[in-house]
Amino acid sequence: MAQPPILSLEGIGLQQGGRWLFGGPESDGLDLHIGPRDRLALIGRNGAGKTTLFRLINDQIEADRGNRKVKPGTRIVVLEQEPDYTPYETLMDFALDGEHPPAEHEVEAIAGQLGIDMATPTKGASGGEKRRAAIARALAQDPDLLLMDEPTNHLDLAAIDWLEAWLDRYKGAFVVISHDRTFLKRLTRATIWLDRGILRRKDVGFGGYDAWEEQVYAEEARAAERLDAKLKLEAHWLERGVTARRKRNQGRLEKLWQMRAQRAAMINPTGSAKLGLSVDEENKSKSVIVADKVYKSFGTGENERKIIRDFSLRIQRGDRIGIVGSNGAGKTTLLKLLTGEMEPDEGSVTIAKSLTGVMIDQQRALLTPDKTVRDVLAEGGDWIDVRGIRKHVQGYLKEFLFDPGLVDTKVGTMSGGERSRLLLAREFARKSNLLVLDEPTNDLDLETLDLLQEVIADYEGTVLIVSHDRDFLDKTVTLTLGLDGSGFVDIVAGGYEDWEKKRTERNKAAKSKPAKESGTPPPPPAPQSASKSTKLSYKDQRDYELLPERIEKLEAAIQRGEEILSDPALYTSDPQKFADITKGLENARAEKDAAEERWLEIAEMVEG
Repeated sequence: MAQPPILSLEGIGLQQGGRWLFGGPESDGLDLHIGPRDRLALIGRNGAGKTTLFRLINDQIEADRGNRKVKPGTRIVVLEQEPDYTPYETLMDFALDGEHPPAEHEVEAIAGQLGIDMATPTKGASGGEKRRAAIARALAQDPDLLLMDEPTNHLDLAAIDWLEAWLDRYKGAFVVISHDRTFLKRLTRATIWLDRGILRRKDVGFGGYDAWEEQVYAEEARAAERLDAKLKLEAHWLERGVTARRKRNQGRLEKLWQMRAQRAAMINPTGSAKLGLSVDEENKSKSVIVADKVYKSFGTGENERKIIRDFSLRIQRGDRIGIVGSNGAGKTTLLKLLTGEMEPDEGSVTIAKSLTGVMIDQQRALLTPDKTVRDVLAEGGDWIDVRGIRKHVQGYLKEFLFDPGLVDTKVGTMSGGERSRLLLAREFARKSNLLVLDEPTNDLDLETLDLLQEVIADYEGTVLIVSHDRDFLDKTVTLTLGLDGSGFVDIVAGGYEDWEKKRTERNKAAKSKPAKESGTPPPPPAPQSASKSTKLSYKDQRDYELLPERIEKLEAAIQRGEEILSDPALYTSDPQKFADITKGLENARAEKDAAEERWLEIAEMVEG
């Protein structure tokens, strides 16, 4: 039996700027019910009202009509996209000033796991340090309902993995706005979609969202045809052309797979790119950047740290290179070496004289708030030169999903996502044959990410991308350079998933071989068996040995169930099957949580 909601919005209507953002007079209003263990993805275009909906849920603003009901005692906490750190001297001062102020030791416990020093002054803190502090502040408040606005922005892969693991164990409910498709697919079990003032809900995780979206738009198109309406559906439908988009995306991915296959043939089994005599003359003529036995370190003596060691790579015209690794692993250093901004300590980096680069950095520092969109794109005029082709500025705005009427809007009044999209529009117009993207997906909505993928696919030059967005890398790059912090750079044909797979296989191989044979240090000794380290009851001993296998089986069953539920037609075609699988998933998740807690309890006894 379903539990009653901990929060409900019923018949909500809200006016903003003289128009109804939600639930106008002719509408029944917006409804939302959040259960105690809901894992909800909130989807919608920039400007649709997602952040405003968060404020309504958190009672930060009052609706013009409708009701908000909250179960007594429910603690709601918001992880904001851009909190204000200016009133606080240190990150700890910021963390202790939450709506439900947490204890300092609770903040420190989470901060320690995230690797952040909370004594860091807010003025000198990096984007990643501030984001970790905001996460520590939110989680330490022990929320019953957690509202997260772009939680993975500025986080490295290790921090994202930690946050995913924490949320997987979390006993409360959460609603998340995120452009990180991998994050959404792994964690969410239902999707709420805010579209043109209407809030729809589908009890499938984000993995089933694309199919659901296309189904809704296709039904709208059929309804318009039946009514013989000559009115166009919004640009949201017709400009994107859902069916056409799917064909374009499929064609783009097929081309990407072909490019990866070609690139794989140029990489040795050891993971280093072939250089010298192993590269034919045709490939040499296509080379734009050649790194040969590059070493780079910082510090001296005992404090010396090797950032890059023995790195060789030949980058060719048209390559799409992804650079991944944890913060501090050396991604920025490698990028600077490849673009000639930094010299190596040993080895060489040769850059083609014809290479003309454009860099889009994560700070978006190139946009001045008092300038208009027209100023930014066309220097105040009506026309813009797009890589040698003259286009009207308003027509070019439409290509980047802007309303042409925004041409005289000031940059300072635009959202973070709109500013990021404007920067992309400006930089992609410039003539270049090297595009450098540093965390390009921050602040972008899902549709702009789709557009960015298409623009990169059509770009005729070479692309270097530093990103923590796993799904984005999987859909754009032909070659991944993975840094592990030791100075070694893994070169893998494919995207993030290919790199992760290779890294996992290599770690397994290293553990299965003697140290001398594998060339890697031996793994740490396995912990003593439970029977040797401490006396356990027969049941404890059996649970300690058998529960890991049971947990694996439950995880596999949960994954199979979620895949079945991702079919958007299942609910209407076979509601009983949908209900049975939903119930089975609920039971499996509860059993898995209990099994994990039981095993950890015994493991603590063993280690103690």
